[in-house]
Amino acid sequence: MSAVGGHAALMDRNYRLQRHVYDLTRKYYLLGRDGMIAGLGVPQGGSVLELGCGTGRNLILAGRRHPEARLFGLDISAAMLETAAGNLARKGIAGRTTLTHGDATAFHAKELFGEETFDRVFISYALSMIPDWEGAIAAALRALSPQGSLHIVDFGQQERLPGWSRSTLHAWLAKYHVTPRASLEAELRSQAGAAGRPLRFERWYRGYAWHAVAGPRPALQS
Repeated sequence: MSAVGGHAALMDRNYRLQRHVYDLTRKYYLLGRDGMIAGLGVPQGGSVLELGCGTGRNLILAGRRHPEARLFGLDISAAMLETAAGNLARKGIAGRTTLTHGDATAFHAKELFGEETFDRVFISYALSMIPDWEGAIAAALRALSPQGSLHIVDFGQQERLPGWSRSTLHAWLAKYHVTPRASLEAELRSQAGAAGRPLRFERWYRGYAWHAVAGPRPALQS
């Protein structure tokens, strides 16, 4: 089995049962998701892609905030996508949402979604679960329109929290194959810089969560 196939199988095993209670339990510690979505600023009728869309919870919130937006979601777990499809249908936004099974580190937007690029791409607490998380960032940046932006929120390093809190959280997360990425800021600065995009990086909740936005490419001066 390939590394990607193995990761897909692992995610399906993890979430085959958890997906039914995922949103209820995760709301207490996946901090910053709503703040990230509130800052998307999707243009009228714009396109929004979530990598690692899980149960569809974030797409539903984005859809409520931007009722004219076209929504797209990709996830490596078929089990999670099944749950997402049901949730989106119950909320009445399935008709403007396209969900696709795929690898966030290597996807072709046109082939999967019929879109050349997206106005907004966001990744919420998924990079800490993707083995090749650097590849996922690269793929997300490639999928952006020149005036689009990439929005990320994930576990930070809890810089301003007690040491015991950090070690306890990291040990607990490891049981669920979650690894906060200590070099996330450096990697984002490198990749965003190479793509010609400015980066805003913030530490929320005393470093519990890290939030980043890779913005539009500056317009060329004539």
